[in-house]
Amino acid sequence: MSAAKAGRGTGPAKQINLALQGGGAHGAYTWGVLDRLLEEPRIEIDAISGTSAGAMNAVVLAAGLSDDGAQGARSHLDQLWRRVADLDRLSPIQRNLWDWMGGGFRLDNSPGLAFVETLTRTFSPYQVNPLNLNPLRGLIEDMVDFDLVRYASRVKLFISATNVSTGRARIFENREITTEVLLASTCLPHVFQAVEIEGEHYWDGGYMGNPAIFPLIYGSDTRDVVIVQINPLERKGVPKTARDIQDRVNEISFNASLIHEMRAIHFVTRLIHSGALDEALYKRMLIHMIESEDTLEAFGASSKMNADWGFLCTLKEIGRNAADSWLDANFDKLGEESSIDVAATFL
Repeated sequence: MSAAKAGRGTGPAKQINLALQGGGAHGAYTWGVLDRLLEEPRIEIDAISGTSAGAMNAVVLAAGLSDDGAQGARSHLDQLWRRVADLDRLSPIQRNLWDWMGGGFRLDNSPGLAFVETLTRTFSPYQVNPLNLNPLRGLIEDMVDFDLVRYASRVKLFISATNVSTGRARIFENREITTEVLLASTCLPHVFQAVEIEGEHYWDGGYMGNPAIFPLIYGSDTRDVVIVQINPLERKGVPKTARDIQDRVNEISFNASLIHEMRAIHFVTRLIHSGALDEALYKRMLIHMIESEDTLEAFGASSKMNADWGFLCTLKEIGRNAADSWLDANFDKLGEESSIDVAATFL
């Protein structure tokens, strides 16, 4: 047993904020990270900023935590991803026979995915889905007690969606969160109609905040922000197939806002260290990251559409192991220093 593990459970808990990226089925990796953090007595979650799948994880965690503490949060997250797997059984997007027999999780050769991609490039969701059916609606309504999220939550929530008209991020806080807000945060514009909230229309929050960090700076007293990174910041080589090019464009787009905010945080931190800014007036943020970039990258971007239960459990286990390793290596840095080199990672 490591010294870090032997000492677990002693001393006061440290508060952290979480920043949860979106990434389709790869959100099950975040499920694993959260599952491990929730069973850690040395950690308390003060606030969560979440987008898309990250928003789903955040809201379900908050509802479960209010319902029955950490164990309730873990149970609710388990139910969420089981329900996602149940919906996947009805999806036309499945692995082909050879991929399934070979144990691979990519959907690159899925006839269903090829059909859906062709359909969404040719027709808008207003044409192919005029009734605006969204399978997530029933799941959200069954899973989430929004009264717990709005009025009894122990966790501050900041859920991102992108305003279609202005192109700006809107951040929804606990009292504002509804089924429509979660549908907006997860709304892929080629697949679903824009979600209307208070006369404005919204798409997936990942375009302008994946996830948004600034609400955690201004909306929480906690300085430690733990980013659960799903989308690769770097990929080796030049993508040459049409699918690979589109996948990399999406990854760059969905990481752009996070990179921009990290650059701003790094700039302010440098000014504080140099004495140009008074630390009594400006908040020095401590940045951490839990990631398994090489492992998730190997699954391929198409696997984000694969919500097979076996794959989700694989991702959960990878996330749990990543969180466990991160706690061993970095717990003592919480409240003291960043555990990543922000400049090397994001600049």
